[in-house]
Amino acid sequence: MEDFVPIQKKQKQSINDAFASHFAKSMFLTVTALIFLSFISTRMFTHVDLNLYGYMVGTIVFIGGFFYRFIAWGERPPTKIFIKKGLKLLFRKSTPKTTTEQLVTYNFIWNRGIYRWTQHILMGWGCILSCFVTFPLVFGWMYFTMEENGYYTVVALGINLMNVKADGIIAFFFYNALNFTAIMVIIGVCMALYRRLKNMQARAEQTFMYDFLPLYLLLFISITGLALTFMNVFLHGWGQPIMSLIHQFSVIITLIYLPFGKLAHIPFRPLSVFARNYREHYAEQAMKKCMVCGDTFVSVEQSTDVRDVLNINSIDFKMEDGFHLTELCLPCRRKYRISRFSGIPTHEIKVKEANQHAKG
Repeated sequence: MEDFVPIQKKQKQSINDAFASHFAKSMFLTVTALIFLSFISTRMFTHVDLNLYGYMVGTIVFIGGFFYRFIAWGERPPTKIFIKKGLKLLFRKSTPKTTTEQLVTYNFIWNRGIYRWTQHILMGWGCILSCFVTFPLVFGWMYFTMEENGYYTVVALGINLMNVKADGIIAFFFYNALNFTAIMVIIGVCMALYRRLKNMQARAEQTFMYDFLPLYLLLFISITGLALTFMNVFLHGWGQPIMSLIHQFSVIITLIYLPFGKLAHIPFRPLSVFARNYREHYAEQAMKKCMVCGDTFVSVEQSTDVRDVLNINSIDFKMEDGFHLTELCLPCRRKYRISRFSGIPTHEIKVKEANQHAKG
């Protein structure tokens, strides 16, 4: 009998095998895509502005920090469920409306008052528009060439997009786009600082490093950016080289810090569309009734997901009374826990809803 030689199955090869982690793969692919786009848009790197090199390095470090933070967050069991189901619901009919309310008009903040809404609109759109202007310039996706006839040629992704008169209204808005966004950010930051200094609830909860430092960084960037224009227009360039370095350094520091501080909610904000779709879709399917008061408080799907995540983490909230703590609405859950610690009958405990000062 011939010796039996087992045939080994070929293992499937994947691009993931070439990288040490999801973070490494995501970072490599993103940086490669940025370089490729820059190669095309700058016409094989023939139109590269070396004065913006520092911003480019800061942006790449920011992207690395963002991916690190996102992947660390995305590996958590509840986040995996949230993202998986959010992607499935991304093409709901209500998604365009939800996206507009969450990312454009900030309707969810309007419910908290017009002051806070105005503050967030100015800061949020001031930062977003600044990025829309800065990043294409930094990576060479857009640049301007000057013709001898007094016209600028706007080049986008290596294609001549349009010609604008150097002293025309369109060129004026191109030149001063970052000045307008800086003014928006300054007003929004000042409104936020005023509220944090005057509002008693904010004063009780805030800290300097987490709440004030990001505002001061945005304020410093905006002021030094406006100072550059002032020096160029009114001082004929005096002091501009030094101020340019100060401004660039402040932007780089902020970009590196951004994924790890309070400002991280800016790049994470689009995921709020997933959350809204998740709540609305499964709420339409079936709602969970509280075991005590009978009020509906969450969808059946979300209640099941919470219990599944708790089981994954070996956390059991099954009570001696025969029900799971997640089957109670928030007020009844508080009453039950207070009753267990104090010995007072549950029906005699009066507890108000959480965050009772909020308007929405």
